[in-house]
Amino acid sequence: MPTSRRGGSRRPARRPQPATPPVDVHVPDGVRLQKVLAQAGLGSRRACEDLISEARVEVDGHLVTEVGVRIDPSTAVVHVDGMRVQLDPTRITLAVNKPLGTISAMTDPEGRPTLTDLVKDRDERLFHVGRLDADSEGLILLTNDGELGNRLAHPSYEIPKTYRVQVDGPEFFPRVAKKLTQGVELEDGVARMDAVRVVDAVPGRTMLEVVLHSGRNRIVRRMLDEVGYPVQRLVRTKIGPVALGDLKVGRTRVLGRVELGTLMRAVEL
Repeated sequence: MPTSRRGGSRRPARRPQPATPPVDVHVPDGVRLQKVLAQAGLGSRRACEDLISEARVEVDGHLVTEVGVRIDPSTAVVHVDGMRVQLDPTRITLAVNKPLGTISAMTDPEGRPTLTDLVKDRDERLFHVGRLDADSEGLILLTNDGELGNRLAHPSYEIPKTYRVQVDGPEFFPRVAKKLTQGVELEDGVARMDAVRVVDAVPGRTMLEVVLHSGRNRIVRRMLDEVGYPVQRLVRTKIGPVALGDLKVGRTRVLGRVELGTLMRAVEL
């Protein structure tokens, strides 16, 4: 038997393995894939046929390049360019600009303003993802998609949230930002911000943008109070890839296809 230069036995060359046959995702009595994509807002059927032919569409994790494939849209998981496509028209996710004084709940026995008051015109049974204090404003998500909501709320996915925060106090030196990102000791353990930057400042008042993924109760307010900068106003402007944008206070909007797909990708759907 031939030996290697180091004196050991040379391993026999591996025989080439046969290619794994493609998985057949075709459902004979299903709906043509290009029709499903068109109904989901990906463009005309012809444009969707091009997406398939260009090998940009996956069904249940398998690449599909044949235009004639039929699928069951009630069970299939479809991605285009790596982005999940929501095929169920009954599932909806809304961005809401929560006003000051509204509590993050759908009902309240004390009769305080709730998120339900902002979506009275909708028939879906919605629930909120995460919370904002009554004295905080800005972006909160409402959805009837249980899987998406559960993943967004689960700490293992570490979805970052961005806030604009007005604080009172002396000049906000870089060492304060460094302390916030390195960690602040609170009564329920150490908390860290992912990023802190000064947006604007006047004597005695500073506007900050902070990013963190912790969902602990009143975490932004508690951290800034701990370092001597009490919060005067707090507005959440982003949840993961979803931005508040120019959405007016008290108004809602349905997440668009790309926005929703990007959000779903962030939680590995």
